[in-house]
Amino acid sequence: MEVRKVWQCVLLAVSMSTAAVAAPPPGHAGNPVFPGWYADPEAAIFGDSYWIYPTTSREYAAQTGFDAFSSPDLVHWTKHTHVLDIKDIPWARKALWAPSVVEKDGKYYFFFSANDIQNDHELGGIGVAVADKPDGPFHDLLGKPLVGAFHNGAQPIDQFVFRDDDGTWYMIYGGWKHANIVKLKADFTAVEPMADGTLFKEITPAPEYVEGPMMFKRGGKYYFMWSEGGWGGPDYSVAYAIGDSPMGPFKRLGKILQQDPKIATGAGHHSVFHVPKDDSWYIVYHRRPLGHTKANDRETAIDRMYFDKDGRILPVKITNEGVEANPLRQ
Repeated sequence: MEVRKVWQCVLLAVSMSTAAVAAPPPGHAGNPVFPGWYADPEAAIFGDSYWIYPTTSREYAAQTGFDAFSSPDLVHWTKHTHVLDIKDIPWARKALWAPSVVEKDGKYYFFFSANDIQNDHELGGIGVAVADKPDGPFHDLLGKPLVGAFHNGAQPIDQFVFRDDDGTWYMIYGGWKHANIVKLKADFTAVEPMADGTLFKEITPAPEYVEGPMMFKRGGKYYFMWSEGGWGGPDYSVAYAIGDSPMGPFKRLGKILQQDPKIATGAGHHSVFHVPKDDSWYIVYHRRPLGHTKANDRETAIDRMYFDKDGRILPVKITNEGVEANPLRQ
């Protein structure tokens, strides 16, 4: 009888586990959207494909390259391995993370953080690589960091590259509770002065700011988003502000993404897809599955993002079913 009870308990546990990872409803992506430990997802649309460029979520020293994922519809994803490898970055020694990828004049530019420098005497910071295709292979563009020192207290990490309507390219970045914005040269080889002569302008929006900045424009307004809390804990989250220019000023309006103890914890470091054909918005982020407490046990998820009538972002409901298919090809 005791043996039978043991096996009954085992079967019940297996049944409960299976239920927890049940298949998503038909036509939905399911979260996570692809298997494996991946974090800090960068979302981009190139042609008729959605692209996600995430950090490979391992211990720092083991984060030595990037994979990418593409999809025609947000549901079916193809993995592209080793699109950028540390061996192709001569100055990188350890820890590659937080991609930002853009297309310009038929080339694809992959911005990344490397080496996790702690002061200006160490080599590292924000780099940039280039390729002819969105799946690479990418190769180092400069032979050195694009930004390799601290300015305004901001650790040179977690960059996001943003093109304004007038064609100006900006990069927003910063850890250690400080955020900077810089104007990029047209060939992405350096930063250049802004109209007031400033090279590194601090735009830290609130004391709660930690890292992971990103920006988009909607309705003539600039939405500045960032991550708060501890990246390795359950309270990681995303907040936002709205301004009239990329330089702000920005005032924190509140959190829009955070853990749901019934779904997942540590929801943060995000990006967004905007699909112009139906004006739909999606937030792409990482989170930690229930029952996992290791800092690097992070997976990538997608959920819908909505706005109210005044243009404010509504709190995001994180889900296990994910989003419905939305093909880009008409």
